[in-house]
Amino acid sequence: MSTIWKPHVVVATVLEEDNKYLLVEESVDEKRVLNQPAGHLEPGESLKDAAIRETLEETGRVVSIDYLIGIYLMCSEDFQNTFLRFCFKGKILSYDEDHKLDDDIIRTHWMSKKNLTQQQKKPRSSLVMKAIQDYEKGNKYSLTLLHTDHYYV
Repeated sequence: MSTIWKPHVVVATVLEEDNKYLLVEESVDEKRVLNQPAGHLEPGESLKDAAIRETLEETGRVVSIDYLIGIYLMCSEDFQNTFLRFCFKGKILSYDEDHKLDDDIIRTHWMSKKNLTQQQKKPRSSLVMKAIQDYEKGNKYSLTLLHTDHYYV
């Protein structure tokens, strides 16, 4: 019997205030990179709830999710890993500056798109900038596109 191929499902949240974006600086393979608050979907979790959870874990901010910006598929160069990334637009409801961030998060930054492109620290992937570009273009998809069914046949 062959193994069923499964992509890694990840979520990300774009948070923008005054033309600046909230990004996390994280350590990946001993390199510092910039990313939206993002992470893997956990068993039994809705995509929206995963985005809310990951944003809190990585930034200390409680958010609401307004809409879906886009769905992106990305393969690693060696085709060993494929990521299906759901990117949302969020709104900050509250901030707990004493919240302990995930271990791989170094700090958070508010950055303009221009500053992000001029940083020595690079975006984790091309999808970081693509999500910002799609947000700025006005990509806006209803959350009703997403349905979570907890029953398996």
